[in-house]
Amino acid sequence: MIIRLTTETRSFEATLNDSAAARDLVALLPLALETEDFRQTERIAYPPRRLDTTGAPNASDPKAGDLASYAPWGNLALFYRDGRRSPNLVILGHLTDRGDAQHLATADRVTLENLL
Repeated sequence: MIIRLTTETRSFEATLNDSAAARDLVALLPLALETEDFRQTERIAYPPRRLDTTGAPNASDPKAGDLASYAPWGNLALFYRDGRRSPNLVILGHLTDRGDAQHLATADRVTLENLL
């Protein structure tokens, strides 16, 4: 599954995995979300509902360019720096060009759209 993320200044493509959570995210698209910085590592945003995390691993090691969902809060996380291992963090996919991750650091708004 390929989606487009658009910020105030740029557009990026991301490839999602075939997890229940990623499929659930695609079902919500298109989405326009306000983001906020979290730990100078990721931008977080809140979709209209929590994603289905059935079958997700117990913890993940996020890398710059990863898109994830943090199950306890129900938020999406767009990593612009490598993060630390986190319980209940579900990786949904990653930017096609991980080098673009740095451009997410200042994004106050992101729109997600399904490309397929």
